[in-house]
Amino acid sequence: MSGPDDGRYVDPELGLLLGEGAAQRIAAGEAREIWRDVAASLPAPGEGPTYYDRPVLKEPVWIWSVPVYFWTGGTMGAALALGGAAQLAGAELRPFVRRCRWVGAVGGAASAALLIHDLGRPERFHHMLRVFRPTSPMSVGSWVLAAASTLAGGAALLGRRRGLLRGAGDLAGLGAALLGLPLAGYTAVLVGNTAVPVWLAARRSLPFLFIASSMSGAASFFDLGSLRPREARVVRAFGIAGKAAELAAIAAVESEAGRVERVGRPLREGVAGALWTAAKVLTAASLAATLLPRRSRRAGLAAGLLGTAGALALRFAVFHAGKASSRDPRATFHQQRLPSCETSTP
Repeated sequence: MSGPDDGRYVDPELGLLLGEGAAQRIAAGEAREIWRDVAASLPAPGEGPTYYDRPVLKEPVWIWSVPVYFWTGGTMGAALALGGAAQLAGAELRPFVRRCRWVGAVGGAASAALLIHDLGRPERFHHMLRVFRPTSPMSVGSWVLAAASTLAGGAALLGRRRGLLRGAGDLAGLGAALLGLPLAGYTAVLVGNTAVPVWLAARRSLPFLFIASSMSGAASFFDLGSLRPREARVVRAFGIAGKAAELAAIAAVESEAGRVERVGRPLREGVAGALWTAAKVLTAASLAATLLPRRSRRAGLAAGLLGTAGALALRFAVFHAGKASSRDPRATFHQQRLPSCETSTP
């Protein structure tokens, strides 16, 4: 036995069979039956390996408030970014800028409430702000949400003031606008930073999809209200860019997740697949309504309703796709065997 100083010493007491489990014995015939059952449960050739046909990952425990938060947070982020651009465009859009700020302020309060509802205890949201971890999307996102909401609220309250107070409000509005884009897309980085196969596979294209869908959702939200002519032109251009980019990003996510057929299956089947298809159809219909050469009030309202429904359906589709992907006992193993790796030679 080697001594304790050479780094390889193993305490012989660790090898003693003690306790209730040490006395358990099975007959030789029973052992053969157990291994026969295990062999029968193995997948057929070509189906790929599993861990005894059980899911490798635990299903996400998020509830409905999380995908709704994905929508509210993204919409407020895109609205704040649009408001910052409108603020730099001139005084004519000043009323629209204030509206964007109020959307950001109210959306921030609603987003915090949705997160607290999912966490179950209000102090947990406060605890997330006790530290700042640049390597954690959840930590960064919590700080971005808190800062953007605070700046948007201050800018909205000071928007009608004069002098230094108005200047402070404008400065806060620009700060909120700078935080708007990361707020619109950080939730995609958050889900892509997990081990859930479909989220992990699409981690490069999901942020672009969420930002584009946030632009579409913000423009659709403004379409539901009354707008002045120039405001309507700004919202229309913003919405066209967002909806077209969203459809392109949807195709990119499908391509990226579909590199492994098993991993991309939740986007084509079940509840997630139905919601994913609905999101594409609703967004395309909203884009078509936005592109009408002479838009009536009804056309604008239809574009807003369709775009809002499409943005919500997209968030719920991604949410349910992650749950379905984590329940698949083979998706994780298939993801580790990409087609490019299977056909390459050492």
